[in-house]
Amino acid sequence: MTQLNQTEYTVVPEFSRFLISSVNSGSTGGNSTHTTQSVGSSSDITADEEKSETDLISDLALILVVAGIATVLFKRLKQPVVLGYIVAGFLVGPHFGYFPTVIDESNIHVWAELGVIFLLFSLGLEFSFKKLLNTGGSAAITALIIISGMMSVGFFAGKLMGFTFISSLFLGGMLSMSSTTIILKALTDLNLLHRRFTSQVLAVLIIEDLFAVILMVLLSSIAINKTVESEELMISVAKLAFFLILWFLIGVYVIPTYLQRQRKYLNSELLLVISIGLCFMMVMFSNYTGFSTALGAFVMGSILAGTCEAERISKVVAPIKDLFGAIFFISVGMMVNPEIIVNYSTPIIILSLVVIIGMIFFGTVGMLVTGQPLRIAIESGFSLTQIGEFSFIIATLGMALNVIDPNLYPIVVSVSVITTFFTPYFIKLSDPFSRWMEKKMPTRLKSLLDKYSAGTTHNENELVELWKQVTKRNLWRILLYSVLLIAIIIISTKALFPFMEESIGENWGKLISTVITVTVMSPFLLALCYPSTKKWEREKLKSSVHSNMPFIAIRLIRILLSLGFIIGFLLMIYSHIITIVIAIALFMFLIFYFSRSVKKHMKKIESIFFNNLNQRELRRNGKNNNLVSDKHLAYINLGYNCPFVGERLANSQLGKNFGINVVSIQRGEQTIAMPKSSTRIFPGDTIGVIGTDEEIQNLLEIIESSNATAASNDTERPNLEFTSAVLTAKCPWVGKKLSESEIRTRYSALIVAVEYPDGTFVNPTADTVLNEGDNVWLVIDKKLLKDII
Repeated sequence: MTQLNQTEYTVVPEFSRFLISSVNSGSTGGNSTHTTQSVGSSSDITADEEKSETDLISDLALILVVAGIATVLFKRLKQPVVLGYIVAGFLVGPHFGYFPTVIDESNIHVWAELGVIFLLFSLGLEFSFKKLLNTGGSAAITALIIISGMMSVGFFAGKLMGFTFISSLFLGGMLSMSSTTIILKALTDLNLLHRRFTSQVLAVLIIEDLFAVILMVLLSSIAINKTVESEELMISVAKLAFFLILWFLIGVYVIPTYLQRQRKYLNSELLLVISIGLCFMMVMFSNYTGFSTALGAFVMGSILAGTCEAERISKVVAPIKDLFGAIFFISVGMMVNPEIIVNYSTPIIILSLVVIIGMIFFGTVGMLVTGQPLRIAIESGFSLTQIGEFSFIIATLGMALNVIDPNLYPIVVSVSVITTFFTPYFIKLSDPFSRWMEKKMPTRLKSLLDKYSAGTTHNENELVELWKQVTKRNLWRILLYSVLLIAIIIISTKALFPFMEESIGENWGKLISTVITVTVMSPFLLALCYPSTKKWEREKLKSSVHSNMPFIAIRLIRILLSLGFIIGFLLMIYSHIITIVIAIALFMFLIFYFSRSVKKHMKKIESIFFNNLNQRELRRNGKNNNLVSDKHLAYINLGYNCPFVGERLANSQLGKNFGINVVSIQRGEQTIAMPKSSTRIFPGDTIGVIGTDEEIQNLLEIIESSNATAASNDTERPNLEFTSAVLTAKCPWVGKKLSESEIRTRYSALIVAVEYPDGTFVNPTADTVLNEGDNVWLVIDKKLLKDII
């Protein structure tokens, strides 16, 4: 039974393979036998290939047809689509014998892994680095509270159920990781992505995924060495931070610039190919450096989220994301084994309750600690009530190390499926429960929470805020330039030095490589020395402390750090005291002779970087498109709920109400330059407008508030039908003109024709009066029509 469970349930996303391969790197036996057996006739190989292709197509046909039927059924029952996918997966899985079964599960799980990649890539497109940094501090605290709390509860639950110390520790890790993929899909299906709490939840999930890498190193160290290897843990943390910052720096500098220059050639087809290619490239780098493919996909999505093409990329990728995302959830349903659930029903039920109650409690507490209002905290806690892909990875790691109970994996899989099934219901329940809590909570406690929440967001003194900005800017510059310098040194020592020494000899190769490396490093070394404060900031801050010492100290620290990089690099190569003298002399030479020109060049590089980082925002508000001293060109996306969508430009009164001029309309791949007054505005258009800061900002507030209202509206879509009805005396429209009846605004209806009692028809105008006995032909939700008529 144990062996059956172990082989039957080791269905793990592909991005966990690096963990298993690192543990089993020594097992390479059997290659010669495999090679001998693989020799056969070409006809046999061709037949096998054709059978494999046929199996793949038949499997996809089966799961997609069943999934389509199941999801339509769940839609009709007003249930979340995710549950339909899970049920479909169970029906076509190996544990339901009354239905055709998938032939080759491995193919399905490869496709499911693509689903994880595309879902996380799409999440990144909605969640830029800038947005992550803005919520990162509070999200990190919340994630730490959740992980530490759930690990403790999971550990004690494991001990109470009789698992060993190591198994219980791994169990705690498995129960502490909510699933980003599952929650993202549930929030999307429920149309809640633009609610305030979702940005907090998604930030916590991304931070949890980052912590998962560190947690796996920690658990491996404890399992193998029976203690925590602090050095290994610190290396893992430093490696994660280093690669994230490096990817971020190179990606933000290169990718938006390239897309901007090629913009006129980027139709939907090319944009799809380029964006998916970039996504897979980052996935490859992430996997190569020992991190998950999901992390790589999210990073590339976040880089592209800052570009002007983010909305278009999101649209062209959406169908692919939906397809592969569906296969991922189907693969989750395929892991449901009723026999396992029955045999281990007690631990499965206990652990499911631990996950649900624990996540709600620690998630809510974590959000409250970081200053979120009670309702946001409760909604966030209720959204985290499941475990997913990283739990499987941790379980796989424990099985590969042979340190956990083999029965733990199928138990965790069952807990994941059960909690996933109930996730949409808990998200729906969060809003009424938070309202109930606000009513039932003691007034004094609620007042204390409100004061605490308000206190964490109060405005700082202007000088204190300025000091924080200056300090933060200096620390970020030091960190970013340090990462770039370390990357240059690593690439040079791993690639340049071996190549040059092999090509032209050891001595000359070392010397030329050293010169090339120092030359490449020099601009960044000098940039590291420059102050990160503006003149007016120094003058204002100097008046508050009556001294230049803080600025001198910051500058001195940066100079010493820069000098330390060049000395450290040369000592790595030559290991001699004379190196220090050469390094200092070289450093002084660079400062005195190249400082001005390098400073100008680095300012240009920094300007490009920060413009790319804020490209989407700058295009939206037009700050970088100054035409005259007080006017600039901005590009604004229009949603379906925009108040002037459907109007002609002449009737929209944009110029009269906001003082702006519309100079272009981007509609898909078509650009309408200098549109006529008769041109209509459609949803999804990007309009180019010229105006002052104040005029553009006033227009943005109207457009974005209408978009937010539409996005946050999570009510059911109306069932619109073209029908007719005879007006009775009780109908509120009787005796009124169409313009006075509020038919469009209040009832979301459109009257197409009016049939009078004598049988004549008229096309109604705004002045048409509706009378009792008129038969009106209209488009309306039938539920509303019954109440009105």
